[in-house]
Amino acid sequence: MGCCSGRCALIFLCTFQLVTALERQVFDFLGYQWAPIMATFSHIVAVILGLFGAIQYRPRYIVVYAVWAAAWVTWNVFIICFYLEVGGLSKDSGLLTFSLSWHHSWWREHGPGCVHKEPAASLGPPDSQALVPGTGCTLDHGYVEALHSALQILLALMGFVCACHVGSAVTEEDSFDFIGGFDPFPLCHVREKPSSLSFAQACLDEGTAAPLTADCALLPASLRLLTPTSPRRPAGGVGEEHPSPPAPRDLQLR
Repeated sequence: MGCCSGRCALIFLCTFQLVTALERQVFDFLGYQWAPIMATFSHIVAVILGLFGAIQYRPRYIVVYAVWAAAWVTWNVFIICFYLEVGGLSKDSGLLTFSLSWHHSWWREHGPGCVHKEPAASLGPPDSQALVPGTGCTLDHGYVEALHSALQILLALMGFVCACHVGSAVTEEDSFDFIGGFDPFPLCHVREKPSSLSFAQACLDEGTAAPLTADCALLPASLRLLTPTSPRRPAGGVGEEHPSPPAPRDLQLR
């Protein structure tokens, strides 16, 4: 099965997006970031649909992926603004955790070069150790999250362009048989011809009531012998056979 350049590029982008989304989902779970967890889960589902549509020639799934790619770009722009504190947003707020916990990004304590310090025993909240950031970090956790989102934006934009190109090239006539694989000839263009035996059977049924029709006359001679014809009545004259009259009714009763 051939693979065009646009379709192969879309398959590669969806696969790479799936890997990066799973990596981001793991770190969101470690940081108890519930809003990013829900958004990333939806992204994984949309990428799987786009990958399935690109492999199995399903334009509707590709359109769904393209629409989600635009929404995914918007979400990651918001994440960048949140961690860079643009527009009055604060990365120390509990917006991404729905204020259900005091946890923050996992990279706040375990970023590149960070030295994690355990908090001293106190009567504070049980999640107080999540409030202690790592020290000596090479890169602040806000920039790490912003870089993750920037990568997702780049992949989403490339995927959106490829999805629009592939979606316009693939039509609904391209079908896939889940048992036999890809069928290069759409089912709507295949017209099955009736076999000679089934056609002869139809003529047999028809010949019992009427003479051979024009269609049945086109049968081969070997099959035409099987078709009965209605008995022809003689035109009259010498040797004419007449049907015997019916017996009287009184004789039939005896």
